[in-house]
Formats: sequence, structure tokens, C-alpha cells
Amino acid sequence: MKTGQKYLITIVGPTAIGKTALAVEVAKHFGTEIISADSRQFYKEMQIGTAVPSKEELSAVKHHFVQHISIFDSYSVGDFERDAIAKIEELFTKKDVVVMAGGSGLFINAVLNGLDEFPEVDPSIRENLNQLLKEKGIAHLQQMLKELDPLHFSKMDIQNPQRIIRALEVCLASGMPYSSFLSAKKTERNFKAIQIGLTAQREVLYGRINQRVDGMLQLGLVEEAASLYRHKTLNALQTVGYKELFTYLEGDCTLGAAVSEIKKNTRRFAKRQLTWFNKDKDIAWFDYQSPLDEFLGYFEATIKTL
Repeated sequence: MKTGQKYLITIVGPTAIGKTALAVEVAKHFGTEIISADSRQFYKEMQIGTAVPSKEELSAVKHHFVQHISIFDSYSVGDFERDAIAKIEELFTKKDVVVMAGGSGLFINAVLNGLDEFPEVDPSIRENLNQLLKEKGIAHLQQMLKELDPLHFSKMDIQNPQRIIRALEVCLASGMPYSSFLSAKKTERNFKAIQIGLTAQREVLYGRINQRVDGMLQLGLVEEAASLYRHKTLNALQTVGYKELFTYLEGDCTLGAAVSEIKKNTRRFAKRQLTWFNKDKDIAWFDYQSPLDEFLGYFEATIKTL
């Protein structure tokens, strides 16, 4: 390890692959702390459906950005970049290695490479788009974006209303496509990034997803969704595991059908995550069952070469 050099080990991959468990072991090995980069786990009110780290994991290693805000708060990827970089720099005053783990590609990319610069947006534009979402549904906003920025529409997660609204508000505020503001320029960071990804055969991953959903139900996911039902229009709750149960709670489907939808939509979510991460050529991929020594050996060897 070079004197004065700092290293951010980043562990990515699809949901239910085992990122948190590995991050805890790696952080323990290096005597450091974890930056959580899972945007679904930011919210205090959402615990079971977002698979926040267990009490044992949270007590074994200090985690940052887990349940640190409310579903009523507005918290953007830009906010996370600012807060995460500040926390990472603070940790680097005491430690040479920090671990970041999560499946939110946009948030991870913001920490590693910075954000593109976008024009200022009048808050009324966002308010109008949120109102359109309530009145006409996500399909209407999808069609708007397809017309205003077909390039970005073809690449993004079109089931995510927050991302659609963000892209649309930039289009409407600037009169230009959202994609025209995206650049390949990277922000220089004061650390070296070491990225690994966890992977598994598709059937194995889908089996893990099904097991996780079943486990969430046993822990009380239906009850958690019921407690949040009156806030169902909030952006934070437009996510897999909750929106399907809201449909069940409204009497529009059976519980069995809702659970099937959760599993199906989680599989789709995992597929989108893999598509995102596979574009990053700096990620070294490992089978999720690789022994801990293999991961630690890779990190130690890479640190010596950077």
C-alpha cells in the first residue's frame, strides 16, 4: 500500500446476490467502514422490503447511508454524491481503505466519476410532472420522454418514475434532450477505485430472489406495506415490493398474484442492474460463491499495483 494513497473498494451486482455479506467481511479485514449505495435502503420507513442489512451486520461494521432519511424527504443522486464524498473524505483521514457496496448504478457512478452538469429546473415543472403521473400514469410520461428524447428513452429504466421525471424536467426546462447533457468526462477523485461485481447463473440468482421475497413476507412485508399505504404516491414508494402490495391492499388482486408480481419485477430489476454494470469495463467479476480469500487476495494484489 503506497504511503498516502487511499482506496475505495466497491462491490456491485444484482439484488439478492450477497453484496452486503461480502462487504462486511471485506470491511472487517481492512478495519474500515461501509458506504451503502443502495438508494432503496436510504429510507427510515422502509426496512423489510428493501432488505436493509441485519442488526448483526450493522453492529459488525459501521454502515453509512442506511435509513438515514425519510420517505418525505427529497434526496437526489446529486445529494448522495455530495454527502457520500464528504463522508468518504472524512473516513480517509483515519483509514486508507473504505468499502462501498450496493446495486444503484447511477449513485455508484456519481461517487466514482462525478455527475454531469444539468441546467437549473423550475420546481413547478417537477410539480406538474408529478401531477401528470398521478392523473395519467407512468405510461403517459414514458410516451412524453420517448418523443422528447428517444435516445435516453431507449437506454434508461422506463419503469422508474423518478428517473423519467428527472429526464423530462431537464428536457422541458432546457428545450434540449436530456441525453445531450450527458458526457464522458470524469471528475478526478482523491482515491483509487477498485471495483468488483458478484454474479451467478441466472437460475441461481432467480432462486435467491424468490427466497428473499418469501423471507420478506415471513418478516412482515405485507404489514409494512399496509403501514405505508396512505403514502403510496410518494416517489420513494414507487418501487418493487411495495407497489405490487398496494395493488393487493386495494383489492385489485390476490396476495398470491401480488407476490408473483414482486418476484417477476425483482427479476426484471436484477436484469437491468446487470445490464448497467456490464457496461463498466473497470469491474472485475467474481462468482458470488468464491471463497473470501479469493476476494481479499484480489484486493490486496490490486492495491499493490495501483
